[in-house]
Amino acid sequence: MKRVFVASLLALASVCLWASPEAQARPQTPAEKRFMPWTGEVPACDEPNVLWNIQTRFYDAETQYWKSGLEMVGFDRFRETAYRTNGTDFIPRRYCTARVFLNDGKTRQLTYWIGEDLGFAGGDYLGLLPLTGRTNVFSNWGVTFCVNGLDRHYAYGQGCMAARP
Repeated sequence: MKRVFVASLLALASVCLWASPEAQARPQTPAEKRFMPWTGEVPACDEPNVLWNIQTRFYDAETQYWKSGLEMVGFDRFRETAYRTNGTDFIPRRYCTARVFLNDGKTRQLTYWIGEDLGFAGGDYLGLLPLTGRTNVFSNWGVTFCVNGLDRHYAYGQGCMAARP
């Protein structure tokens, strides 16, 4: 009985030691100081190219996939909700919300985040928007968005929760 108690106590102590933050700590290298660094420059929530990207991708999905005919016709009430909340050693991201006006006369909440250097995963395909005369310094970003009430398969969870920080 005494051996079982001692063995259990040692096992518990090793688990506690392993689970402590100090035991799992790792050196953090800011994203701007890596071998292939990020700049930390992410477009603002109301950047026209970001809104154009969201508007175009929403239109494509609604007309080609859902066949709803819905279009985004305007935006307002932009608000940055967070910036780099995951830490300085992760991909720089800016989290935003806005109100979006649809062509059916309804307004909905738009939740989105803009991430630096997301490549094909970010939907902006390396930031190469087909706009002539683009003078934007943000050349390498992507955006992920969710329109509350139009996330038909709850890909972002109820109320677009997964698109928030």
